[in-house]
Amino acid sequence: MSIVAINVRNQFKGVVKEIIDGPVVSEVDVETPAGLFTSVITTRSVKNLDLKVGSEVVVLIKATEVSLATL
Repeated sequence: MSIVAINVRNQFKGVVKEIIDGPVVSEVDVETPAGLFTSVITTRSVKNLDLKVGSEVVVLIKATEVSLATL
């Protein structure tokens, strides 16, 4: 499968640096030129995408809300 076009503008090529597996969801850390991104996805998706440390991926970010709080 290859992506021909996508409407997500925030795209960052990167490499998987760490995967923390859980029974239902997993954390995937991706190092990009823009910095480190962490994605929380289902463990099934990690397996279906055959993600491993060193896998080349594209981080796609589409957020409708970003919240901040002061300490």
